[in-house]
Amino acid sequence: MGEGEPTAGDADGEREGTDGGDGSTGGVDYAARAADTLGFSRWWQIAAAAGMMAAVSPYQYVWSSISPALSEGLDIALPALGAVFSFYVVFQSLSQFPAGKWRDSRGPGALTFLAAVLAGGGYIGLAYATSLWQLYLLYSLGAVGVGIVYTVAVNTAVKWFPDRTGLTTGVGTMAFAAGSALVVPYVRANATVAAYSDVLRNIGIGILVVTLVGSFLLRDPPTDWLDREGDDDGDGGDDGLAASIRGRNYSTREMLSTWQFWLLYAMFIAMASADLLVIANVVRFAENFGLAALVATLSATLLPVAAGVSRLILGEATDRFSRKRVMAGSFLLAGLFRVGLVAAGEAGNGAVFVAFVLGAMFFSSPLYVFFPSLLADYYGSANSSGNYAVLYTAKVGGGVFSGTVAGYLVASLGWNPTFLLGGALALAAGAAVFVLRPPSGSGLESAPSTAD
Repeated sequence: MGEGEPTAGDADGEREGTDGGDGSTGGVDYAARAADTLGFSRWWQIAAAAGMMAAVSPYQYVWSSISPALSEGLDIALPALGAVFSFYVVFQSLSQFPAGKWRDSRGPGALTFLAAVLAGGGYIGLAYATSLWQLYLLYSLGAVGVGIVYTVAVNTAVKWFPDRTGLTTGVGTMAFAAGSALVVPYVRANATVAAYSDVLRNIGIGILVVTLVGSFLLRDPPTDWLDREGDDDGDGGDDGLAASIRGRNYSTREMLSTWQFWLLYAMFIAMASADLLVIANVVRFAENFGLAALVATLSATLLPVAAGVSRLILGEATDRFSRKRVMAGSFLLAGLFRVGLVAAGEAGNGAVFVAFVLGAMFFSSPLYVFFPSLLADYYGSANSSGNYAVLYTAKVGGGVFSGTVAGYLVASLGWNPTFLLGGALALAAGAAVFVLRPPSGSGLESAPSTAD
């Protein structure tokens, strides 16, 4: 094997088989099997999924830039608007389980068409909203569309790329983060009472068009596309295969009976809280320290870029090295950068503040790559959409923390203790990674792993 070539992994990301970059791993040529099924490269499925993720990303990453104009234009207090973001996270998260179950059994086509209508229509409707309850309703309906797109896109990578799950989920989730980087400057330049309606309407039309195109392109592999007869590893063994194929496929109910799932769930809540706290409040946090408006704009603009690039880089790292070690190091650094962010704000250093925002997001944002990859390793790929959708409901806890709870903590304790608490949650999640191991009975317990 050539140095630096990605390889198929065991349950913790340790690499045993070989992949020369063409998708051939452990005797199974995944790329060729996919091309035979699709009639073209499987990477086009990732491109379609990534385009849809980029289109719906403003719901999460543009909110902190548009909310002040909405507050002023509709004469609504900013704390009340904080609940809009919490509703978004709740509906975006909870919609994924029914969407994932539907997709696992019936495919992504009709589901993503519905997502286009909800996500595009929700943003267009915001341009005409006149009261708080309309904001709640429209953002929540749009959030359901975002949730559908998210679970479909992430699990498109899991289903078509069992050999490159980290990289390909990284591509999709990178698009979800970085896709809004082009939109944020446009919003910040026009986030006035007079202009924000046109901004919202234009973004909504873009969401609608791109997601409709994706709905016609995406498809799922047939259940027998990886029938391994005639192309195993030479002795009938599965040692070189990706863990999501080599191990047992768990149903959602079976997954819920394992302690590993509940530890992953708690870790997800902690990391989502730390991550969303910065995303939802970075502009107001910078303003709290009296930093220049340029610092807030740069932070809001570059934040999704750092989040997106990190998902690609660290996602690829989990395909090459120990998935658990990369995950633990990333979460621990995410916590440390959040502590540094508070210190930079206290010092009034705008340049360092922006740098620590980027570092904090670079190491927390890949949680959306690490968790679906590790979950597929432990519980198999057959039910990956439904299983990951259940785990993703943990983001509700993160959304409530970053919106409603954070608003209460800021009012009671101030910004610094609130952000330091986010850093502590990330540090705790990083430490918890070292406890994880494959579930008993998964068929992966004996896989060699230096991560355990």
